Amino acid sequence: MMLDPIKISILLKRLKERYPVVKTQLDHSTPFQLLIATIMSAQCTDNQVNKVTKKLFVTYPDPEALAAAPLKDIKRIIYSTGFYNNKAKNIKACAQSILENYASIVPKEIELLTKLPGVGRKTANVVRSAAFGYDAIVVDTHVLRLSCRLGLTDKKDPVRVEFELMELIPKSSWSDLSLQFIYFGREVCDAKKPLCDICPMFDICPTRGKK
Repeated sequence: MMLDPIKISILLKRLKERYPVVKTQLDHSTPFQLLIATIMSAQCTDNQVNKVTKKLFVTYPDPEALAAAPLKDIKRIIYSTGFYNNKAKNIKACAQSILENYASIVPKEIELLTKLPGVGRKTANVVRSAAFGYDAIVVDTHVLRLSCRLGLTDKKDPVRVEFELMELIPKSSWSDLSLQFIYFGREVCDAKKPLCDICPMFDICPTRGKK
């Protein structure tokens, strides 16, 4: 059963009350640093990424430095984020592409961002929203799970879910919704053990009491 517009409004109101101010948990000083941190965040916690970027960006803070960095040094620094071989290759290639094709300036257009090595729609939307202030829906595992459980979609593909949410949710709420769902997914609507008994969405949730 899908949520009707009235229940969607209730959902957004309750999320706003619970999380009135939201922002990315990834530490960064520039759009480029946010981009690199987001690439590293795949299947890794934000806290761990922040520990790694604190070291990485001291030596390699910008596209010029990171593009010239020895691959083995990048691998060594980011090892603890997991999948470090592939991530290191993408990070270096991404820095090189930004340096060579965009004069060291991270592009704002999603079509250009998603052409960069290691950058899909999720990563591109994080950067567009948090670094450039665009309204964007970031579909990570939390957003995907909660969107299905709360009856906003029955799709499993993140891109299809993103576009469905864009149709259902007012544009002014797109960026906040993504982060609110991430917070809420971590605190209440856990993947394996959702805390339905204390969930403020229990009365409007079509899958309440189920995993």
